[in-house]
Amino acid sequence: MTQFRNDQLMTEVLSEFAHTLANRYEVSEVLYRLAEHIVEILGAVGTGVALTDADGRLHPVTGINELSLGLETLEERLQEGPCVDAYLLGKVVRVSDLSKPPDQWPRWNKEARERNVRAVLGVPLQVRDESLGAVNIYSAEPREWHDTDVKVACILADMAASYVANASALEESRRTTEQLREALESRIIIEQAKGVLANELRCTVDQAFVVLREHARRNGASLRQVAHAVVHLGLRPPRKGGER
Repeated sequence: MTQFRNDQLMTEVLSEFAHTLANRYEVSEVLYRLAEHIVEILGAVGTGVALTDADGRLHPVTGINELSLGLETLEERLQEGPCVDAYLLGKVVRVSDLSKPPDQWPRWNKEARERNVRAVLGVPLQVRDESLGAVNIYSAEPREWHDTDVKVACILADMAASYVANASALEESRRTTEQLREALESRIIIEQAKGVLANELRCTVDQAFVVLREHARRNGASLRQVAHAVVHLGLRPPRKGGER
């Protein structure tokens, strides 16, 4: 992908985020869009976002595909990995090759390599020096994370963190708990809908997610709304091109 194309994508993304901020939005929707944009701009194989609860534990709230969700869930269980370190340290964690020593996060590292992930970038989500969570970005090949890569990831992460904080500015006392609850509930219903569609359309779970996403975009709805309709109202979006 050319630098011009990257710059064009970044401009489009910033415009989209600015437009969203001026309107009503769901935090979960913003975080899914963040994950999609990171994959597209940085050419990653996956990315996931985790937010912290009141006890300081990270919980995955988005997973752009099964690879991402699996590794994010593993980090939640182990409370170790690049996302955890980025959150706790409040700084970017770069790993260019997971197969080279030092072997950080041995249990998470082993699982990541078994899933053919070779490099990872962890970026904290922060607002005014307060850590809200972190983003993991995965590469299928060893990768030197250049300063430009990190800058792009940090810009998008900072914008997403602002959305999380801004969404509950009027209810400060409930900010972290409420946003985390909503994001987790959205993830659950979206995962359920993906499973329903994968089974009925005889496709992979990742392909089912694409069906959900495309239907939401075509109809100006959120992923959560479409997922709820699939699970509870019997909605069955057609596959691209009208294929069932």
